[in-house]
Amino acid sequence: MPIWLKRVLQVFAALILLIIVVFIGLGIYVSSHKKELLVSVTKELNKSLNGTLTVGGMEPSFLKGFPGVSVKLSDVELKDSLWNTHKHTFLNTKDLSVSVNALALLKGTVEIRRIYINDAEIYLYTDSTGYSNTSIFKSTKDTTRTKEDKSSPAEIRRFDLNNVRFILDNRKGNKLFLFAVDEFSGKVDYPFSGWKADIKLKTLVRSLAFNTKRGSFIKDKVLEGKMDISYSNSTGILTVEPNKLNIGNDPFVIGAKFNIKSDPVDFAINIEANGILWRNASALLAPNITSKLNMFNLEKPINVKCIISGNMGAGDPSILVNASVKDNKLTSPGGAVDDCNFAGVFTNNFINGKGFTDANSAIKLYRFSGKYKDMPFTIDTAFIHNLDKPIATGTFRSKFEVTKLNPVVGEDILKFTKGSADLALHYSADIVDFKLVKPVVTGLVSVKNADVSYVPRNVNFKNTSITLDFKGNDLFIRDIRLQTGKSIINMDGSIANFMNLYYNAPEKTLLKWKMYSPQIHLGEFMGFLGSRKGRKPVAKAKKNSNFKDQMNEMLEKGKAEIEMKVDQVHYGKFIGTGMNANVFLSETGLELKNVTMKHGGGAIRLNGSLTQQGSGNKFKLNSVVDNVNIRSFFYAFDNFGLKSPTYKNLKGNFFTKVNLSGNISNQGKMLPGSMNGDIQFDLKRGALLNYDAVKSVGKFAFPFRDLDNITFDNLHGNFLVRGNLITIKPMQINSSILNVDLEGVYSMGKGTNIYLDVPLRNPKKDDGIQDKKEIKERRMKGIVVHILATDGDDGNIKFKLIRKKDKNG
Repeated sequence: MPIWLKRVLQVFAALILLIIVVFIGLGIYVSSHKKELLVSVTKELNKSLNGTLTVGGMEPSFLKGFPGVSVKLSDVELKDSLWNTHKHTFLNTKDLSVSVNALALLKGTVEIRRIYINDAEIYLYTDSTGYSNTSIFKSTKDTTRTKEDKSSPAEIRRFDLNNVRFILDNRKGNKLFLFAVDEFSGKVDYPFSGWKADIKLKTLVRSLAFNTKRGSFIKDKVLEGKMDISYSNSTGILTVEPNKLNIGNDPFVIGAKFNIKSDPVDFAINIEANGILWRNASALLAPNITSKLNMFNLEKPINVKCIISGNMGAGDPSILVNASVKDNKLTSPGGAVDDCNFAGVFTNNFINGKGFTDANSAIKLYRFSGKYKDMPFTIDTAFIHNLDKPIATGTFRSKFEVTKLNPVVGEDILKFTKGSADLALHYSADIVDFKLVKPVVTGLVSVKNADVSYVPRNVNFKNTSITLDFKGNDLFIRDIRLQTGKSIINMDGSIANFMNLYYNAPEKTLLKWKMYSPQIHLGEFMGFLGSRKGRKPVAKAKKNSNFKDQMNEMLEKGKAEIEMKVDQVHYGKFIGTGMNANVFLSETGLELKNVTMKHGGGAIRLNGSLTQQGSGNKFKLNSVVDNVNIRSFFYAFDNFGLKSPTYKNLKGNFFTKVNLSGNISNQGKMLPGSMNGDIQFDLKRGALLNYDAVKSVGKFAFPFRDLDNITFDNLHGNFLVRGNLITIKPMQINSSILNVDLEGVYSMGKGTNIYLDVPLRNPKKDDGIQDKKEIKERRMKGIVVHILATDGDDGNIKFKLIRKKDKNG
């Protein structure tokens, strides 16, 4: 071995031996001077304190601080000067180790290079007046040094905290930070001004409440990672450089700034997460925000940036959140939105100067797009502001095939098979329990070339078009074209206060229509007479009812007023022209007012109502028929249930006043025996043609008179209808072949009893007489035959001669 290498190794070994000797000597020195050193360390630490530091004991720790000298302090308590008032100890630990500079110790000074704190509690307390126990640390300007005091303030180069409970309790600012620190260690450098630290952190966050009334952020989550922290003495700014930290299982990039010199301390915390699940993100926020956000969910991860800024005084911090959502699935109380994209912003400072409150909070969604039930839509900008009483605004646009509405509306209500829809709506609405209420909507909904069935009534419409024009709370319905079978209907309408009623009381909806039709076949709408098919009876919609329930209730329980004009009305064999009517529709039926139309060369006027009653329908009718051809009239209404005479036997102009009630079936047929009321009629220039019942008697009694064409100059009658029985009040028939006085009961079943007094003289003999009084006196002269019309065995009416006394009983 070369001589120079031997000398180097000898010098190196001597140095090591010297260090070991010095270290052992220092250890012996510390052990022999524990009391003096404890006083010295306590004195050094108390230089920067406004309070008291007490240490129960001290032991040397040779290896822990090598090559420096370490001492282990036990039962350490650090209290501010007002501890007796508030009773919150700033530091309480059973194990605190301090490593000091060995060379400085030989010079008679103590320089602390490292501190270990284990099994401790650090409590930073601020009372309601703003006093804090952190005042225990003197500011630099308060620290005076004497000429004899040559030591510099303690500089801690390294620190290790393990199993430390850290509490920041700010009663004035309503803030509570509580951390169960598993590990908090780092290295500190001291540049020209201030200091820098590299820190490793692992802690359980028990509370991070910027406002204890709102609750804690990241509650019961583990915060773990590295931080680079620096402090500038000149500016008083403590900076946490952006670095990766895990909160729970999610990675974040977190940075912050604290202005230590401001009073109270200002802060700004920047948080960024790329690829975090919605529920994981919402769980990190305060309960007042989490409870609202958890009503929604996004299936795939999202990108989020958050800035929390404020001060440690009273009040909430400012919160600004930016989120980016792409190709996601959004679920909410209103349903699911697929292919969801938007840029979102949350702020609790919607209007500057209004405070950082829920009332001044807002959610802004930009370039929102997605598909609801396969219906694509966009919202340029959507706002939800005032989260105490949320108000939503936005502009909604969509184009789609109307068949996609079937799962939304419900195929058991409306079933679309063809057509397209185009929507452009601007809305503003309150949000209660995450549902839109009191909405104000402006815009258009246009449906074209649609085929739709109203399933509960089995009514089908073809080539339907409609434009819904929303203006505030009111709805105007324009350019409607409905076609079902042979019926074509064009309509315009409006619903006042529609949006309020639809969401809060759909059963109170009143639709006002103006309707025109070239022709209506009423038989195609018979489905509205009966009870609804395929659904249970509609109950009042509850507050949490969905769109389908509200739509169903509005269609069934809402009301409508219709001002109707129809060129031709068809009902069975009846044809009316030029109809004008006012129709009122309700849940229980319909009411007709001021109905006028032409029929059979005359006019018909009527008022009436139809009330649904299970398997049948009760109607009331008040009608005036003026100068209508009686043959057409009886033909149109199937002889009103009469077996004879029929429309084929009648001729003349018919006038009548009808006041009837009764029941008709769901198919529109009169139910036998259900009618009640009275009928007054006049028949002018009338005739009874080829009526076999008269001919069978007349061919024997009046063989030389024209029985095939019995004419009437003016026939007047008054009938009372009671079920199957029609009571004929006494009436006179003056005809071309004979005069008849009759009265009695005609039955549409069994029970016909009609009495006829028939003078046998020929009325033709009186044709030349002009004096009406004389004609009346001659009318019943001569032989008078008394006839009883009753039921025959074959179901037809039979006539037989009776004596006059038989008529009187």
